[in-house]
Amino acid sequence: MQTQFFNTPPDCEILSSRVFNAPREKLFRAWTEPELLAAWWGPAGFTNTFHEFDLRPGGRWRFTMHGPEKGNYENEVEFLVIDHPNLIAWDRISKPLFRVVATFKDVGDGNTLLTFQMQFATKEECDKIRKFAPDKNEENFDKLEQVLYSMEK
Repeated sequence: MQTQFFNTPPDCEILSSRVFNAPREKLFRAWTEPELLAAWWGPAGFTNTFHEFDLRPGGRWRFTMHGPEKGNYENEVEFLVIDHPNLIAWDRISKPLFRVVATFKDVGDGNTLLTFQMQFATKEECDKIRKFAPDKNEENFDKLEQVLYSMEK
């Protein structure tokens, strides 16, 4: 299922999705509780330091991603929509600029489909990130699964 929250041409977006063996509410919690989010956000080997997490439309999320080999990567986003437990949308306001729309859909039997859509202003900007983002998003989802498994039921 593709989110049509923003009208972005397919060549300006990166779409990743996975069905998680977790109820939608639990998955949404892993995205919206800072201590849970910090435990899984980012590709394999990355850790995070959150400086601000103001989960509301117009609120900011500022954090530093620490690379496994070198580098600290400053990130800042502005939340656009928080629709509990269906959707989270934000604009990344540190470079590279893009919009994220994450949707959570109950697909039965306690499973949830997560659709993670990255939207870019131009095909050229998208193509720069497309070289590595799909694989890194999968690593992110792997870490999310581990956190979901470790959460109380």
